[in-house]
Amino acid sequence: MKCFFVSDLHGYQHRYDTLFECIRRDHPDGVFIGGDLLPGGSGMSVDSDEFITTYLFPRIKEVSKKSPTTSFYLIMGNDDPRIFEHHFLTANKDGLLSYVHNAVVSFDELFIVGYSYIPPSPFHLKDWEKYDISRYVDVGASSPESGGRSVDVSADEQRYSTIADDLQQLSTTSPPERTIYLFHSPPYNSLLDRTALDGKMVDHAPVDVHTGSVAIQRFIQEKQPFITLHGHIHESTQLTGEWKQRFGTTYSFSAAHDGPELALVQFDTDNLDTATRVLL
Repeated sequence: MKCFFVSDLHGYQHRYDTLFECIRRDHPDGVFIGGDLLPGGSGMSVDSDEFITTYLFPRIKEVSKKSPTTSFYLIMGNDDPRIFEHHFLTANKDGLLSYVHNAVVSFDELFIVGYSYIPPSPFHLKDWEKYDISRYVDVGASSPESGGRSVDVSADEQRYSTIADDLQQLSTTSPPERTIYLFHSPPYNSLLDRTALDGKMVDHAPVDVHTGSVAIQRFIQEKQPFITLHGHIHESTQLTGEWKQRFGTTYSFSAAHDGPELALVQFDTDNLDTATRVLL
């Protein structure tokens, strides 16, 4: 199965236009979009409703007519206010796309599972943040119980829910070794989660330059999924020189990018060694 993977397009229409043109040309079987879909940064955006309903969904419908064998799989990211999630749930119900956050769908002889949450960050919007493996919060970050949310979440969920617990549950929904996991966060202490925070101090304490998820790192190491797809840390590839990493039998790819171009990862599930990433 031939696949495209992109992430962190942040509502930039020229990136989406480039993606849709590539789909019309190459007709991939699956297109994976790994979160941070919408314009407006980390706050509520009055443009997001219009972007979804007058640009994104009509363009997906249009390209689906030109490439009817292509299926779309997507999640939201930490910069996407969850108040707009209902659009994607409706589109999923209508068959326009597969919204795979906390869900499992079939993909030929494989499965796809999505997961949007990231560990605590310094950012204000907390819709898609959870504690990672415990209630520890890194230096420079703020807890999921602080900041703002566009939808209500119970105090108990904010306080006690963790990424680790969620992944333990998700690992039972399909065989990990036959599953493509579409994450927004990369795994901690990897080539895919390196930030440009060298030398930064908060209250005389050094900030960790790795900001991925320990729970996702452990999940990959222990469950050895087929493929994991990641975004979120835009500058990581520039800093490490790598957009992919192998953990045992698991292939992990990042499509995050800190430039204006579209970073397009192309892979074939029958031959993952041939995966490529191009800037367009």
